[in-house]
Amino acid sequence: MKTIYLMAGGPIENIPDISQYEQPDVWVGIDKGISTLVSLGVTPSVVFGDFDSIEPKDLQYITDSQSTIFQFPSEKDDTDLALAFDWALKQQPDCIKVFGNTGGRMDHSMGGIQLLVEETALKSSTKVTIEDRWNTMFAVIPGTYTIANNQKFKYISFFTISPQVEGITLTGFKYPLNNRDLPLGSTLCVSNELISESGTFSFTSGILLVIRSNDSGA
Repeated sequence: MKTIYLMAGGPIENIPDISQYEQPDVWVGIDKGISTLVSLGVTPSVVFGDFDSIEPKDLQYITDSQSTIFQFPSEKDDTDLALAFDWALKQQPDCIKVFGNTGGRMDHSMGGIQLLVEETALKSSTKVTIEDRWNTMFAVIPGTYTIANNQKFKYISFFTISPQVEGITLTGFKYPLNNRDLPLGSTLCVSNELISESGTFSFTSGILLVIRSNDSGA
């Protein structure tokens, strides 16, 4: 399994203990996220950014470490995370995990969510998640999905990221649904829970953002 982890520049206190994850094939540092990785004892293989918020000593360190460096001007059409994400998708990995995207500036958090629902990402076979200490989130297109119980992320919420999601069905959940439509703006599917080892969710049209959460960081 080829995995790529992206570290953006969000607050370090929101980042989970990365030692609990399987070691990826590639760590990618994104601007201030480069300094975050260095502080955690990780040398990124690839770095992206305009490098306006990275510690100079860390920039020198990655230069000396011969990391692959993609530097861009501060004025550009895409965010540093978007550029790194596009590169990562083109490597066709099995898995991309994004850290350091949530907390701090809300526009950065929303920018990351936009990447989850971008057409190329949705149609890719790569599993993409955004993760922090309290949450993991991903987006899906119509189909049937199995979701396992995980006490680390007790609550499961479903949000419409399209004008409407049609035919949503939840089985194995505390609050089941059968063939319901979920309009944009609905809070019907917030804070559900699994009541068995696994459950399924399915829908026939639209785009769903799935967020698994807990009340305290692990």
